[in-house]
Amino acid sequence: MQLSPTLGVLILAATTAACGGGGGGTPSGPSGGTSGGGTSGGGTGGTGGATSSATITIGSNGVASPSTVTITQGGRVTFVNNDSRSHDMSSDPHPSHEDCPPLEQVGFLSPGQSKTSGNLNTVRVCGFHDHNLPTVTGLQGRITIVAQ
Repeated sequence: MQLSPTLGVLILAATTAACGGGGGGTPSGPSGGTSGGGTSGGGTGGTGGATSSATITIGSNGVASPSTVTITQGGRVTFVNNDSRSHDMSSDPHPSHEDCPPLEQVGFLSPGQSKTSGNLNTVRVCGFHDHNLPTVTGLQGRITIVAQ
């Protein structure tokens, strides 16, 4: 039996969802699209609403929004810190952060600062969290990378 490309990506993403960890549980798989509208860049056909880049903003309430984004393979994610305190955004699992190394290019964000990850080239689900506040669920989320 031959799988459709979309179903194959979903199965692959679900089987690689072991990116979870660090106090918030493990991601359950792809989100099916972005939430909260914080994406930019041109989408490509057939990727379920994925775009080439996304922006996650830490608001003045200390919550990352949207908490779940979907990007195409090779895309990047920008974290914007609009909170009055610093945050240290990292890949899951805590404290090793090895699941999605390109997220480590974000790291420490002072208030008002933004940084962009490296290219996320592997189709998978990457969890993220604040390294200094690893159990704060409002600073946890996931990035689903789908094939182009």
